[in-house]
Amino acid sequence: MLKCVDRVLSGGFVAWNGFSMTQLLWSNLRARPLRTALSVVAVALQVTFVLLIVGMTLGAVNDWGKRVEGVGADILVQPPNASIFFQFSNAVLQQSLAETIAAVPGVDQVAPVLVIANARNLEIVYGIEFQSFSALSQGFVFRDGRAFQRPDEVILDDIQAEKRHLRVGDHFSIFNRDFTVCGVVAHGKGARSFIPLATAQEIAAADKRVTLFYVRSTGDTEATRQAIVRKLPGHLVRSMQDYLTLMNSSNLPGMKPFLNVMVIIGVSISFLVVLLTMHTMVLERTREIGILKALGVSRMEVARLFLSETALMSALGVIIGLAATFLACRALKSYSPGLMILITRAWVLRSVALAFLGALLGAVFPAVRASGSDPVEALAFE
Repeated sequence: MLKCVDRVLSGGFVAWNGFSMTQLLWSNLRARPLRTALSVVAVALQVTFVLLIVGMTLGAVNDWGKRVEGVGADILVQPPNASIFFQFSNAVLQQSLAETIAAVPGVDQVAPVLVIANARNLEIVYGIEFQSFSALSQGFVFRDGRAFQRPDEVILDDIQAEKRHLRVGDHFSIFNRDFTVCGVVAHGKGARSFIPLATAQEIAAADKRVTLFYVRSTGDTEATRQAIVRKLPGHLVRSMQDYLTLMNSSNLPGMKPFLNVMVIIGVSISFLVVLLTMHTMVLERTREIGILKALGVSRMEVARLFLSETALMSALGVIIGLAATFLACRALKSYSPGLMILITRAWVLRSVALAFLGALLGAVFPAVRASGSDPVEALAFE
């Protein structure tokens, strides 16, 4: 510290020989490169950790909502107390209810769907009647191939095909059963894999039962929804707009506590590392602090010096952390095309603020301790 300062006056550091306050901070940090690097890395890890965890969570939720919306339905009909995540819903609805729903005034199209989830990765497969499901919207947009013609055929979306390196005619195992890829379609229609409804019912041992019904109305969605509720009392009947509102991270049960825990863990990383680093720096510079105070530097100025060093390390950590986050996103998407990561501007700003907060909180105690050092004791320190 004293190598960079030739004269100290009460009320602030004055530069001789071209040295400025910023140069003093840089010199102090360069004097202890390993500890400085550890603090910078800790802040960078916090930023990257928070953004990646939050980004993958928001990305999965947002992608699921968009895919359900892309089916083209206006209304969802599910069993009572069904989960908004179809992976956790059971096939308990009778397939024959499709005729009952279709007879309701205002209903234009009904498509029964059986959802089967892979227990290992929660990836879902839709068992569908091709004609009714395709009729909900403009139909599947085929990149290659055709619709089902046999019970052992599967349609994949383009993301799933790229992820699995599959093309039309290739064989694909689903639930220990061999399927032939008959078509590759544009993504965004609910699931990433589609098989005939009868085949899905056979696999799930759900004879003539389905998980849900997608319904398209002729125009007045709310009136149609209420008519279905009257026809099927006790069933869960949601408009697509209400469903998509629920697919918000702030509305999902357990999502907000999960994100809060991840944020607390991230902040704790930088807090503890910076606390240890700055506390060690104070001990190492006790004699130098004593000389500064003996020359008339105020307690506030000494504390400000340590807090400024922490802020500078935090700024470096934030820059590195943001760069690492976006590089990691590109690498993860290259490795797994189906992985959706949503990095919002709000969370970028929040992660930056949390990084500075955690680091500065870690530096407060060492800074206060340094500013309160007794000059006589500090000058006698060995």
